[in-house]
Amino acid sequence: MDMMSINAAADRSAISVADARDASRAFLETPGQPEIAAEAADTVVLVVSELVTNALRHGGGTFTLRLTAHTDTIAVAVDDASPRAPRMRTPDLDGGTGGFGWPMVNRLARATAVTPRMAGGKTVSAVLTR
Repeated sequence: MDMMSINAAADRSAISVADARDASRAFLETPGQPEIAAEAADTVVLVVSELVTNALRHGGGTFTLRLTAHTDTIAVAVDDASPRAPRMRTPDLDGGTGGFGWPMVNRLARATAVTPRMAGGKTVSAVLTR
């Protein structure tokens, strides 16, 4: 298996993020795929968690997650219904309103992109070292 997709709704957001992490781990451990180092797998799961959380919080409450394994990278893509791109902002150290996720994803990934979708919304993607 070199690609998978899952869908989830906002009324189960806490479960949806956990499900996305579990599905990502299962994808990375699929028999027949080249082995991935534990630290690299943890990084992929962390990026999935951040992008799915952002999609649920800021993107209209639903998401589609796609993971694609390549020889030396893992591509993570999350679609949501909002046309607004994530933005870098000063993290909120006192009020708990976030600001940590998108900068972290950009530091961990080889590359990130935000692509508008023809049907509306956007795809946020990150390419990570395998």
